[in-house]
Amino acid sequence: MKSIKNIRLKDYNYKTDGYYFVTICANYRKPYFEDIEIKNIVVAELARLNELKGVKIDYSVLMPNHIHLIIILSDSEYSLFEIVKRFKSKTTIFVKKLANQGWQLQKLWQPNYYEHVIRNESALAKIREYIQNNPEKELTNFNQFYEKM
Repeated sequence: MKSIKNIRLKDYNYKTDGYYFVTICANYRKPYFEDIEIKNIVVAELARLNELKGVKIDYSVLMPNHIHLIIILSDSEYSLFEIVKRFKSKTTIFVKKLANQGWQLQKLWQPNYYEHVIRNESALAKIREYIQNNPEKELTNFNQFYEKM
């Protein structure tokens, strides 16, 4: 049986205040987020993460088969793992409700996710630029969506 490699920093507390770059991929990198209903569910759940105490989405982009985001933790009650787990769980539940209406889906997300602790302003600027200029350009700017809610 193939085991999942642990890519987390060994003794790092992922509740620590700071900026985190996160990438979450669709299961088997299928382009689930080209479907407007699924896309809307994912974007709405991103917006709801801002309602968690000490959690703010700084920047994000939803691509056809993955999402990039920068999460800011500030005196958060939740660890990065708990936030990502909550997001993946809620989006999966809502998308499976669509599945009951004819949409076929086994799993929405790949297990695990990529994260990077952003340690300085220079790295933050580079990551924001990377997200903004992502080569696949199917851009859904989270900040614009959240302001309209």
